[in-house]
Amino acid sequence: MSPHFYGKGLTLKILKKPAKAETTASLAWKRVQLARHPQRPFALDYIQKCFTEFSEIHGDRAFSDDHAIVSGFAYLSGHPVVVIGQQKGRDTKENIRRNFAMPHPEGYRKALRLMKLAEKFKRPIVTFIDTPGAYPGLGAEERGQAEAIARNLLEMAKLKVPIVSVIIGEGGSGGALGIAVANKVLMMENSIYSVISPEGCAAILWNDRERTQQASDVLRLTAPDLLSFKIIDGIIPEPEGGAQLDYDTSAKNLKKAVEKELDGLKGLSAKALEEQRYKKFRAMGVFQGK
Repeated sequence: MSPHFYGKGLTLKILKKPAKAETTASLAWKRVQLARHPQRPFALDYIQKCFTEFSEIHGDRAFSDDHAIVSGFAYLSGHPVVVIGQQKGRDTKENIRRNFAMPHPEGYRKALRLMKLAEKFKRPIVTFIDTPGAYPGLGAEERGQAEAIARNLLEMAKLKVPIVSVIIGEGGSGGALGIAVANKVLMMENSIYSVISPEGCAAILWNDRERTQQASDVLRLTAPDLLSFKIIDGIIPEPEGGAQLDYDTSAKNLKKAVEKELDGLKGLSAKALEEQRYKKFRAMGVFQGK
């Protein structure tokens, strides 16, 4: 199926060519800033507006409960699903509690526990990605951060239920991918998805953080760029000026897009879902020479 842009009324419109004028540093950087906007809707905002009867599940049954990841059972238009999301905070106190949406290993293990429950009860999985990256602290490394993310990538590739992931803000490196190995990956219009932050890229490539805007252009981290590379499957429109200006419209667009993708996946067998997911990610970065 070709990638789609979800326009007004969520009528599908095939993008035959990547949108132009998205490759200047100023526009790319603007989207980076919008993706990081402190008033942007977070995972719990979308869960509250798009789902009903959300019942949050806590803990990884091994170490602790990571508040950077929220997860639980819910209903989407009457259909049971499992929802997992990375959650930022609105103020300093909440950001500290949520660890600025940078999950520890126990967060990824909690997410995997919910995914396995979804598979057991044959419920589709919806994940919301919004993180600068996995937490790089000493404690996280001691508890197996790399192994926890790698385990999620392996297990998600083999899950026998539909998975739809939406990048709602920042999609940072393996920290994002740890809950984003999905059959369908969507992005909000002003979200970003990249292997590294623009600041980190500028520091590594040029040893100059002042070139952050240039790095945001070079990284090709905006939704139109990633759609053209077939890294993602669709773009969900936001109100003019960003999702933070109209939560209801943003949530309505997101809900319709997720429902559309889940409807398209529900007829596939468990084996077909697994194969489709595997082929999708194996095709990324393939070089096609003469």
